[in-house]
Amino acid sequence: MTMTPATLLVVDDDSEIRELLADYLGRHGFRALVAEDAEAMRQRMADETPDLLIVDLMLPGEDGFTICRELRRSSDIPIIMLTASSDDTDRILGLELGADDYLGKPFNPRELLARVKAVLRRTQPRTSPGQARLVRFGPWRLDRVTRELIDDEGERSALTGADYQLLQVFLDHPEQVLTREVLFDLSRGYPAPPLDRSIDVHVCRLRQRLGEDAQHSQLIRTVRGAGYVLAAQVESVQ
Repeated sequence: MTMTPATLLVVDDDSEIRELLADYLGRHGFRALVAEDAEAMRQRMADETPDLLIVDLMLPGEDGFTICRELRRSSDIPIIMLTASSDDTDRILGLELGADDYLGKPFNPRELLARVKAVLRRTQPRTSPGQARLVRFGPWRLDRVTRELIDDEGERSALTGADYQLLQVFLDHPEQVLTREVLFDLSRGYPAPPLDRSIDVHVCRLRQRLGEDAQHSQLIRTVRGAGYVLAAQVESVQ
């Protein structure tokens, strides 16, 4: 059976980069669409919803931050942000707004390809054979198929790919202290760059989704000098 190739939408105002990436990704099994700005992106997405967005941060008019913020109000579509800025603040803000990954310019297209594959793998809803669809931890349940959090009143809220994958790592290792490096490696699918602290941003965002903050978190606790721990038992719900 022939698999339908994943559709990627590259949003970048540099026509050379757009066409280079579209050609490269197309030669590696993806269907690549392009847009030069936010308005062109919306027109593309009105016709069809891509499986993943690759968005340049420094777009004219509405920048990558604005696009990410707007999409996260109604969509959990995976987003990889490209940035020529060496400022950690930009990368951290992008992650806080809901980007699933980021890549600094200039970059090797092979690295972008690896990031695309990793993000798509971790955002595909699936369960392993014999694995329960629902798991309970604290006052929450997680639906592994729809990737939704369910509170004690039955209200559901969708998780982005990065939030879901990080939570899944905690659920797979309950009551175990996990270092930042281990959390990054297991949730992203590749080793953390030196001195990278983006996992702290993702933990902060996940805590917010769970209705907690860093000072009073009862579920995901900080272990000073070591990392983080999910302080809850995890049980399957049939």
